[in-house]
Amino acid sequence: MASSSIDQISHARRIGTLFGHPRALTYLFATEMWERFSYYGMRALLVLYMTRYLLHPDHAGNVIGLAGLRAALEATSGRLDVQPLASQIYGLYTGLVYLTPLVGGLIADRVLGQRRTVVIGAGLMATGHFMMAFEPLFLLALTTLIIANGAFKPNIVTQVGGLYARGDPRRDRAYSIFYVGINMGGLLAPLVCGTLGENYGWHYGFLAAGVGMTLALVIYLLARPTLPPDTMHKLEAGPRGRSGWRAMVALALLFVPAALFFATYEQQGNTIALWAEDYTDRNIDLLVWHGQIPTTWFQLLNPLMIIAFTPLIVSHWGRQARRGREPSTITKMAQGCFAVALAFLIMVVAAWIAEGDEASWLWLFAFFVPLTVGELYLSPVSLSLVSKTAPVRMLSLTMALWLTTTFVGNLLAGWLGSFWSGMEKASFFAMCAGLAAVAGAMILAFNRPLRNVLEK
Repeated sequence: MASSSIDQISHARRIGTLFGHPRALTYLFATEMWERFSYYGMRALLVLYMTRYLLHPDHAGNVIGLAGLRAALEATSGRLDVQPLASQIYGLYTGLVYLTPLVGGLIADRVLGQRRTVVIGAGLMATGHFMMAFEPLFLLALTTLIIANGAFKPNIVTQVGGLYARGDPRRDRAYSIFYVGINMGGLLAPLVCGTLGENYGWHYGFLAAGVGMTLALVIYLLARPTLPPDTMHKLEAGPRGRSGWRAMVALALLFVPAALFFATYEQQGNTIALWAEDYTDRNIDLLVWHGQIPTTWFQLLNPLMIIAFTPLIVSHWGRQARRGREPSTITKMAQGCFAVALAFLIMVVAAWIAEGDEASWLWLFAFFVPLTVGELYLSPVSLSLVSKTAPVRMLSLTMALWLTTTFVGNLLAGWLGSFWSGMEKASFFAMCAGLAAVAGAMILAFNRPLRNVLEK
């Protein structure tokens, strides 16, 4: 048995378990929940804040560095009005937070260790969210958050896998539990940060995100005694052996379709938010509520459905497994892409029926159902896949490399969003549906050759 597995078993015995899993999973769950609260709370406000307030002439001149960024973006995209500029900035931010984990993973694996790197990242992230409350510091705050996420994200994710020895069947279930924590934070975020930002002032929403990240830091500091010790590795050229290289190449082949998936999926915080704001009849008349649904509240549908759907989907996979019919990991990822394509086809119908008028809010509810199923079939499954197949001495770095699929996807999402103002909405949604379907077809094409490499 490898020494790392022996260390994990010894540590687990020392700190005990809770509900069949290491106690540290509860701490990591809570840490990630509050970190995602801060991220999704700020993200729910970001495009609306820019389009309604910050990028208009009365305020744009106050933002340090905005004129230079705008000039750089317009050098490649042509003149950008408020909405396309907001979508481009949104895409840059949500993309770069998944690029910097490359550096954070490398630093953790080779220099500082995962635990110290997470603490640094969490502290910087709380600082960045508080900076968002000050208008001139907008771009500096985004930059701080991008750097901080690079330190935090890959190392908190890989620590979940580090709680279990290689081959432990609880690992996949642990990532599903962890993913629920992510989405509990995502559920609370629009209710708290979104409501404060829309009704009382943008800066109150951003401050609430900062408080959430501070809670995440405190919880993680309390968790440190329960976490297994960091395993440090010397910098080496690459994975050892033929199997290590084959696994890395296999993950690389899945890179492009995964990026296309995120390019469409991430429209929910960009153009879908604009659809909810400008093209949706948000009036609701129920026994318990009469009034208008706040725009940011639509961002809670996805995490709410993830919490509701996760046990159903996991049980469904279990029933399929007992019958010997559970799809391969690669097939699940392809099915996730096709589900997102279906979500955007629903929006094509909504835009076609509305014909320029406001569409019922129920169309957005229907949109989020297959979108959420698609996410559950691809995102947590792919994280578990990477944690199982990555070379142990390159685990954080490999996880960071995989997270760059989200970086590329978000950059594409921002670029796609810049077409929103100039396209018919049905055509825009059809374009997104087509890209998601292409991603699914690409993954299916890799199913047979990659199954034996990745699923072991």
